[in-house]
Amino acid sequence: MLSGVCGRLASALRGTRAPPSAVALRCVHASSSRPSTDKSERTEKPPRAFDQALLEFLVCPLSKKPLRYEASTNELINEELGIAYPIIDGIPNMIPQAARMTHQNKKQEEVEQH
Repeated sequence: MLSGVCGRLASALRGTRAPPSAVALRCVHASSSRPSTDKSERTEKPPRAFDQALLEFLVCPLSKKPLRYEASTNELINEELGIAYPIIDGIPNMIPQAARMTHQNKKQEEVEQH
């Protein structure tokens, strides 16, 4: 989809007399590059590790409380709300809809036990 947009932008820029912007030139260049189909040309990169120094700045977007990094699951945990945010390629996905519940509400657990 992006290559289609870049292609339309490239053809529109070719029809104008004004010099294209740097962003437009990068887009045109990206649309003309060929995707690699040979597996030997592609290099599999290992997933990037999470930089734990970011924990100093990151907080839960819902409660604004600090998060804890869990290396075994590669997630940022909010103990108070019981949710975990996934880390994908070293980048935390802090969208609340992407978080998973780590445990049930304590009140629900108490009700189920009795």
